[in-house]
Amino acid sequence: MAKPLNTDFIEQLARQHGLPLNPSSFRFNETGLDFQVIHALDQAGQPWILRIPRRPDVLPRAKNEQKVLQFLHGKLPVAVPNWQIFEPTLIAYPQLPGTPAATIDLERQQYNWHLNHKELPLGFVSSLAQAMVALHAGAPEAAAQAELNISTPTQVRETISAQMDRVKHEIGVAEALWQQWKLWLSEDSYWPPHSCLVHADLQAAHILVDDASRVTGLLDWTEAEVSDPAIDFVSFLSIFGEQALHQLLAYYRRHGGKTWPRMEEHIRQRQAAYGVNIGLFVLLSGEQDYLPALGISEK
Repeated sequence: MAKPLNTDFIEQLARQHGLPLNPSSFRFNETGLDFQVIHALDQAGQPWILRIPRRPDVLPRAKNEQKVLQFLHGKLPVAVPNWQIFEPTLIAYPQLPGTPAATIDLERQQYNWHLNHKELPLGFVSSLAQAMVALHAGAPEAAAQAELNISTPTQVRETISAQMDRVKHEIGVAEALWQQWKLWLSEDSYWPPHSCLVHADLQAAHILVDDASRVTGLLDWTEAEVSDPAIDFVSFLSIFGEQALHQLLAYYRRHGGKTWPRMEEHIRQRQAAYGVNIGLFVLLSGEQDYLPALGISEK
């Protein structure tokens, strides 16, 4: 992971793009895999978020994120970033209202929680479900016109199959897990008959909440695309467990979300296949430190 950039460089970089900052206000967040993040105040005291790419390979995804944010403007009941600067060396936008549901403690490799994660407030679960329903309700046709990345249900499965094959070939996968993956992939009843716009990285650090733990905003749309709606439930299941997932799905249905008979089982299978995503990140970025976290290989 790259070292943090120095304060003088960041101040000059922002100033070049018309954003005069107060360097004494800088707070660095080094938890992101793709971007270094700086919290800063401008000369008028307004808080900003700066994102600086760690590697060139993140730039195409940043371009996709810009398209997604433009497409989502005014469509959700929660706030999303409004990028005022988008350049290969710097992304910057006014800070959104709210506090992350959790922040990541790199040293301890765990979350620091802003809300009661052991007994989730119903307002948090309900407002998150409402935001997800609004997001998932976006018409794929309109997303296609906005030039977002689109995958049909068939294409989703074809892509996952190819990704699994690559991870198995280049890293290795335990045989029992490999057979579980293939069975899930081949069984039609698990899979949704529709695609929709998904956030695709809806973990606690990307969810902003107010003092009542209701969701106020969603961050980091780098991976967003039209794909399998179950993607947005996997992190929630991993963090909060099956009982909380039951709750979230109940509110999702209550708010008008589109479901199918084996949706919950499908979400669990997606969670079991999450090692594919980590494996692809390792292969793309060369960050070998993440290999032990895969939990998929017999090696």
